[in-house]
Formats: sequence, C-alpha cells, structure tokens
Amino acid sequence: MMLLHLLYVVLFTVLAVFALGNLLRSLIMLSLESQYPRQRSASHPELFDGEGNPIEEPLLVVRSVNLEEARQQLDRLYEADDES
Repeated sequence: MMLLHLLYVVLFTVLAVFALGNLLRSLIMLSLESQYPRQRSASHPELFDGEGNPIEEPLLVVRSVNLEEARQQLDRLYEADDES
C-alpha cells in the first residue's frame, strides 16, 4: 500500500513540474509578444489590394432579417421549387 502512495506522489510531482514548465513558457512567450508584436501576415490573394498591400476592410457582413422576412423568402423558395 505504501508503494501506491509513493507512486501517486511521484506522478503528481511529475505532472506538477510539466504544468509549471508550460505555465512559465507561456508567460515568457506572452511577454515577448507584447514587447515585439508580430506583423499580421495575410496569405490569401483576396486579402491584398491591386498594389499588394493588405486590405483593411470588413471581409464578412452579416445582415439580420426579421421573422416575417425570413418566412417570405422561404415561401418564395418553396413556390419556385414547386413550379419546376
């Protein structure tokens, strides 16, 4: 029974060392990134203008519709589907 307690303590210590190491690595990387911020790189051609500069405009616009408008659009779709 004493062997199980010893094994538990050793495994807990190993996991704690890994957790603390990961925490310290993350803190160091976070502090380095705050001091030297990375440049945003855009890799898709759609994200550049004609001269090769990154665009600074919203890429996705979502328009909300009310319930009645959504029902009308669905009715038009189903009516068009029934006619064909």
